[in-house]
Amino acid sequence: MTRTVKQLFDLTGQTALVTGGSRGLGLQMAHALGEAGARLMLSSRKASDLEEAVAELKAAGIEADYIAADCGQEEDIRRLARETVQKLGRVDILLNNAGASWGAAAEVHPVSAWDKVMNLNVRGYFILAQELANLSMIPNRHGRILNVASIAGLAGNPPEMQTIAYNTSKGAVVNFTKALAGEWGRYGITVNAICPGFFPSKMTYGLLEKLGAENMASHAPLLRLGDDEDLKGLTLLYASDAGKHITGQWLAVDGGVSAIIGG
Repeated sequence: MTRTVKQLFDLTGQTALVTGGSRGLGLQMAHALGEAGARLMLSSRKASDLEEAVAELKAAGIEADYIAADCGQEEDIRRLARETVQKLGRVDILLNNAGASWGAAAEVHPVSAWDKVMNLNVRGYFILAQELANLSMIPNRHGRILNVASIAGLAGNPPEMQTIAYNTSKGAVVNFTKALAGEWGRYGITVNAICPGFFPSKMTYGLLEKLGAENMASHAPLLRLGDDEDLKGLTLLYASDAGKHITGQWLAVDGGVSAIIGG
C-alpha cells in the first residue's frame, strides 16, 4: 500500500549518529532527525558541549545520548563507530557534519592547517562512513549517509574570502558523495550531500564580522542568511524513506547564492 507523506518522513524506530552535533548546524539537523522520531547519538570533541546539546534535545522530547570523539583522528573515529553501534544496536543514518576551516591567503597558507582541514572534512568522513557501513549498514542492507559539504565546494571565492583548504575539502566532499553512492547503492545505502550557504555559526562568525551579515545577505536572491530551521527539511528528506530513490546528489540551501555564482 502506498504510504502517506507523513509515513514516508517518519523516522520512528530509526537510529542516527550526528558528528559535530553539539551546536550550530549539526544540532539543528539533529533536532530534525529527533523530531521525526529517530534515536540520536551526538558526537564532538568536548563532552561539556555535548551534555548541553543532549539536555536540549531531551527537553524537546527526543531520545539522545553522546560520545565525545575527535573525528580528525582515525582511532577515535573507529572507536566512535564501534561504541555507537554497541549503544544503539545499529546505525541507520550517518550525518557527517564535523568540520573545520582556516583563513589564510593561498600563498602563505600553512601546510599543517591544510592537513588539519583535510583530515577532518574529508578523511574523517570517509573513515566513519567505511566503519559504520561495515559494522551496520552493509550487513543490514540499509543506510542513509548525509555528508555536509558547502556552497564553498561548488565554486571559488572572491579575493577577500581566503579559505582555500576549506573550499577544496568541500569540493572533495561533493564528489566523494557521488562516488560512494555509485558503489554502495547495491547495499541499499543512499549517500547525499547538503551544501549550506551562509548561516550564523561559530565557524562563520569571523567572516560575518569581517564582511558584515547584511552585506552577505544582500548577495543572496532571497536577501537573507540561513536560520535555525532552514536545514531541517532537506535533512529529513535525505534521511527518510521520502528520499529512498535519491542518491549521489547535492543540494544547496543558500538563499539562491549558488544559482547566480554558477554552482
